Amino acid sequence: MLGRKVEIKAEPKTIVAVSPTAVELVYAAGKTVAGRPSTANYPPEAQSAQAVGTAYQPNLEAILALKPDLVIADSVIHAQPALRQPLEGLPVPVIFAGANSYKQVLDALRLVGTALNATATTDKVIADIEKSLADARKALEGKKVSAVAILSDRDQTLYAAKSTSYTGDILKELGITNPADALPDAGPFPGYATIAPEKLVEFNPDYIFAITPAPPPAPRLANLIPTIPPFRGLKAVTSNHVVDSDVELFVQAPGPRVKLAFEAVAKAVSGQ
Repeated sequence: MLGRKVEIKAEPKTIVAVSPTAVELVYAAGKTVAGRPSTANYPPEAQSAQAVGTAYQPNLEAILALKPDLVIADSVIHAQPALRQPLEGLPVPVIFAGANSYKQVLDALRLVGTALNATATTDKVIADIEKSLADARKALEGKKVSAVAILSDRDQTLYAAKSTSYTGDILKELGITNPADALPDAGPFPGYATIAPEKLVEFNPDYIFAITPAPPPAPRLANLIPTIPPFRGLKAVTSNHVVDSDVELFVQAPGPRVKLAFEAVAKAVSGQ
């Protein structure tokens, strides 16, 4: 997915995946991994694989110690030269598969299915995802709603997802109006914009999808928003439409579980 050509001479048996998304792609293809980043916790059966550092700090020695036939890196996380070049330098075939949009999830599944000789399996997964999107669109048919997906950092600065982010692309695919698209990119999250409280008040969206990056027991952003004085009169707050959204599904592990993200948004907005 980075425009490279890679020769894989035989069907890989020992696979190391270097991001949570890459791990999920392998299991969606019906295969297993021998190595995974320590941050990958889905699917549960992947937990028995050897940890090889984190997605942002892969341990090359640990990867090679597993004697892999194939390494699957992440075309989004590992696109920067500082991470890409060491991975490309490994003496084994390395492919880059990842996603920052719904369509890239499908592209990544096709690539991994081809690399693992499992296209029959990944074609079924793709068809299932496409059906989930069609079903979600049908559930929202005729509904004209606006929504903003937001997350916060440790300093409680708010960031809104634009359509150029994976999260924002999910809203876009479902035909939901996202007023944050008008904002300039800002902050540490690509495809996100810093959103001042007064701007969120101005947008006054019908729904807010609140994402809490920190694990429990950190306070849930969805619980905090209604308690902030400027936000108490928002339509999303008064209508009880502030939705607690899974950080893995919407931010940390874009991939085959996009199906669940579509279903979650459709369920929240359709009231089903």
